[in-house]
Amino acid sequence: MSSNPALLDVDQAHTRHTEFSIVDVRTPGEYASGHLPGALNIPLDRIARSLPELRRAAEDKELLLVCASGARSENAARTLARHGIAATSLTGGTISWSAQGHPLDYPAGGPRHVWAMERQVRLTAGSLVLLGLLLGLLAHPAFALLSAAVAGGLVFSALTDTCGMAAVLGRLPFNRRR
Repeated sequence: MSSNPALLDVDQAHTRHTEFSIVDVRTPGEYASGHLPGALNIPLDRIARSLPELRRAAEDKELLLVCASGARSENAARTLARHGIAATSLTGGTISWSAQGHPLDYPAGGPRHVWAMERQVRLTAGSLVLLGLLLGLLAHPAFALLSAAVAGGLVFSALTDTCGMAAVLGRLPFNRRR
């Protein structure tokens, strides 16, 4: 079994759209800000708990996994592959899909404007680094360790292709279903 998931570009996905069971692995808040037509929302942190449902869906149609840029959907495809479930990841995600003029669907009530998870992580990490440096200068030098901890977390995130901060942010109310 290959460690690299199958990838599909936007043009191929658009042409074959009806052949797939589409699973959006973003947070519910991101999903509500616009998703591929017919996509089911199963956030990345719930993929392991949804294996039976995904296994059944894969029996009917090929699974196409989608996120904002393609990184989380590739991660989800690798997770599913380890459990014997074949899935394809949409290269470029919903960003590329909408940039090429393809429509997005929204839940009842219209789109919710929630930042993409990667943007939320960048804001949070940057804010914590600045806070640690500022408190280190103004209050006590030990606060600089906050900046070091965030830097270590970012390095760990890059090496393991996981993101603990995204998992925590995904649990905030604006990233959850209403």
